[in-house]
This record gives sequence, C-alpha cells and structure tokens, in this order.
Amino acid sequence: MSKLRKAGMLLVAMAFIVSACSGNAGKNDNKGTDSGATTGTTTTASDEAFAKGKYDPPIEFSTVIMPKKYTNGDTKEDNVHDRWMLEQFGMKHKDTWYPAGNDQYKQKLQLAIASGEKLPDFVFVPTDAILTNQLIDSGQFLPVDELFDKYANQTWKDHAAQHPELWYPFTKDGKKWNIPILEYTDNDDTLLWLREDWMEKLNLEAPKTIADLDNILDKFKNENPDGLAAKDVYPLAISLKNNTNTWMGSLDWLYGAYGTIEEQWNKDADGNLEYGSVNPGAKQALAKLKEWMDKGYIHPDAALWDEGKTAEIWTNGKAGVLPGANWVPDWPAPDLLKNVKGAKYKAYPVPAGPDGLIGTKWQNSGVNSSFMVNKDAKHPEAFFLYYNYLLDNLANPAAGSAYEYGFAKGYDWDEVDGQPTNNKDKIKDFNNEFPFLTGPARIPDLYMKTLVKLADGAAPETPYEKNTAEFRKPENWYSAKIVMSQIDIRKQNFFTGAATTTMISKWSLLRQSELETFNKIIYGKLPIDAFDSFVTNWKTNGGDQITKEVNEWFTSVSK
Repeated sequence: MSKLRKAGMLLVAMAFIVSACSGNAGKNDNKGTDSGATTGTTTTASDEAFAKGKYDPPIEFSTVIMPKKYTNGDTKEDNVHDRWMLEQFGMKHKDTWYPAGNDQYKQKLQLAIASGEKLPDFVFVPTDAILTNQLIDSGQFLPVDELFDKYANQTWKDHAAQHPELWYPFTKDGKKWNIPILEYTDNDDTLLWLREDWMEKLNLEAPKTIADLDNILDKFKNENPDGLAAKDVYPLAISLKNNTNTWMGSLDWLYGAYGTIEEQWNKDADGNLEYGSVNPGAKQALAKLKEWMDKGYIHPDAALWDEGKTAEIWTNGKAGVLPGANWVPDWPAPDLLKNVKGAKYKAYPVPAGPDGLIGTKWQNSGVNSSFMVNKDAKHPEAFFLYYNYLLDNLANPAAGSAYEYGFAKGYDWDEVDGQPTNNKDKIKDFNNEFPFLTGPARIPDLYMKTLVKLADGAAPETPYEKNTAEFRKPENWYSAKIVMSQIDIRKQNFFTGAATTTMISKWSLLRQSELETFNKIIYGKLPIDAFDSFVTNWKTNGGDQITKEVNEWFTSVSK
C-alpha cells in the first residue's frame, strides 16, 4: 500500500465505472457504430469523433462515482469536472450510481454478476484477482486487445510494452480482458529510515551489511545517545501481525539479504516460480530475527502490531530503524519531529547479507486498477479518448497550458495577491478531489525521475517538477535517488492471478501455518529447525500442487 496516498495524495485508492450509452435516443446520427468502433475494420462516426476529440451531438455515460468532496456549490450531479467533460469531449453522465465506498461497490458488482444483471459499459475493477475472474467469466465483456492497439496513446502503449507483466492479472484464454490504469512505479520500494541524529552522535557509518546493522542496533539500544535506558529502546520497528512483506515495518529487505523475498512468488534459477517463504534463505532470515528478538532489538509486541502501529514506536523516539518507502517524510516522519526535540532522520540503502546477497520486494508494474468493456458498449473508444487526454495534458502539463497550475481555478489552484498558486493553505475551500473517471492520470516513471532530478540539484523546470519540488520534502528526493540506485536488487511478485484450484481449499491453512511457525521461531517457542518441518508439511499439504498450478498459470499468461 502506498503512503503517497495515505499522506494526503489519496486520489488513487478510489476510482470509477463509466457506462457509455447511446446519446440522444431517437435522433442520434451515429448509426452502425458498434462493429466499426469495436473491430476497427471500417471508419465510423465514432472513429471520426475520436479523431476530432469530441462527440457532436454529445453521448451520455452512466457512472459509478465513489465518495467525493464537493465545494463552490458543486454537487455530485453538477460539478466542475462534469461541466468540463461535456465541453471538452461532448460526454455526459446519466443514471449515476453513488455507492458509499469500495466494499459496497464490490458487493453490488458481485450481486449483479450473480443475478445476470446487465452491467455498465465501462466497469471499474479494483485490484482483486477473484473479482476480475468473476467478471471475465460472466460473459458480459469484450477482450480489449484490439481496442488497446487501436485507441491507446503512445505513453500508454510504451509502458505496456516495457512492462508486459502488467497484463498478467488480466489475461485468460490467450486474451486480455482489462484496460490498465497507470500508477507511479517504484513508489513502494523498501528503504531503511534511520535516526540520523543518533547516527551522528555515535559516529556511525551507513550499514552496508547485516553485520554493520547488527552493530548499529546494538549501539542504538545499549549506548543510546538520547540517554534512554536499554529496556526502553527497541531499535528495529517491524510488523509481525499479518504480513511481513508489506508497506511499513516490512522484512522483505532482510529476507532479501539471504536470497529470497517472503510471502510472494519469485523466479528461481531455472525461471520457474517458487514461493519465497519456503526457500532455504528464509530459514537464515528467521534465525537472524530470533537473534534480534533475544537481544531486545525487536519489541515483544511486534506480533500484535499492524503497519500503522509499528510506525508509532519510531515516531515516539523508542526505535531507530524503520523500514519504509520513499514517502516516509510525508508520513509518519512529521510525528517524529513533533514528538522528539532535535530528532533527524535519513534514508539508507538496504544492506547485503553474509554472502553478498541483497534484495527487496517490487510489486508495482505501474498499474493501480483497471476497467472492463461491456460487449454491448456502443462507444468503447470514448474511454480511450478521455484517458488519453488526461495522460497527454494533465499528467505532465506544459507551461502555459490550461493545466499549468492545476485542473480548475478556484479549486486546486487560484490567483492570490495577483499570483497563481496551488498552495492549499492559501486557497479558500481548496479541493483537488475531482471525479475523474479513471482517477488522476499518472505517467508511471515521472514521479521518481523528477525526485532524482531534484536530488541531483537540478532546478525544477516544468509545472509538474515545480509542483513536486514544493510539495515533496528534500528527504523524499534523496530517498528516491537511493531507490533508483538499487533498482537491480528488486524481486517481483510474479503471481498476480486469481487463486488456483488448490489455493481455494488449502491456502488459508498454509498461510496460517506459516505465520504461526515463523512467529514461534522468532519468539523462541520453536527451534530454528522447525522451519524444515514446516517446509515438508507445506509441500505435502498442498504447496507442491499449488506451485504446479501457479507455474501453469504463469506459462499461460507469459508465453
């Protein structure tokens, strides 16, 4: 989970369904558009509208819009985005759904599938492999291969070509079924955030190896520069409650130091997929964690803490090392500076293990969510027209363009004292929560490239760069540079499909056994060799069959 969103950039956690209907029933001139727009075999009125960038007469959309904030007299039925959409594209909303949130939406969608209810023309699909496959199997949707090839813009196509794995969750029977919505890449990679004031006072250097980190943890606990008693300091802030390959307090970097990444499917030396938690390297990582628990480097309540709770021990000054992503300066670091006078923090690369191995998770192929196209859609190209425009004009706006400072004057930007600004503290009723059909447009590699440019000391030039320089902290810039300097160490989770047949019946018990066994080893309630028994049982109780099924799936989507 990306804290770019949790830190106030929570724009991509929500998205929408667009249902394109035949506009102006009884007087629409766009006859016979279905076959041409879908197959691309003939030039149609829809294709002509796509080329012009606007429908005339307008077409109507039914839309599912998640909760949004409305200001300046706007309502969910009449707002600045919808007025802009009509003027810019000749598109209107009709018969809109307004569910209370994602959970309600999923339930409504699943009920519609089960009852055979006709679904909207363009259906937003959250990242949910089971739901995706239910929608594919419903028989209500078109494969999107030809649509994407015909209508997607170059930015979209280039990213898909560079990251073919983005199609894996959406591929079935040799066809692609979902249109990917782009997200920033590399934004969740793990770094180690250390108390830099402690590092300076103790004259410590960057930890290049796990052995170096051992020394730092010892110094933080037993020679604490803030004068804290050893019993009050637990230097390493981690979460052991539900997942350890996660977005805060993660342990992927430690397992990576021993040649695996836990709780995900990695490629082995032969290119086959293996579950990282049963790799022999996981046993070495567990032994190190038990050692750190015995020495008091890890809080005994770590098994009760989720990611948010884990961050608190770092922000209240009782821990010195927090594994987290490049956005930690936005959250939770401000709480550390508020709670601990004189505190400083800094990002460091993840260290190497005793054999020189190094690795972190990488689960972001630059996709946030997806859409599916109803087989009865009359204007499937309308979705591409809209999103292409967002990518071309709003994702990285040009200087002097209508979107140089933001989307809408008086909302996310305004003139204050005669000068344009997008500073939310200066704008009355600031609001940047616009009901974009796809969520906000993002060029996947732009965010990290911009941060690295700023970290290198270059002046921001474009509107996007200037906005990023204003809103992201220098600590954020430099951490991004570290992430990109370690880009080759990351291991991708290659299994992104729906639960396999054996997973449905066995996976819950296997995961429960993994969590219980690993925590008992870490807490000293089981010997380290209990790992070997766990692996044997994991394989015989369904793990081997699941591995076979996962590899069959991978072969089917990647060939």
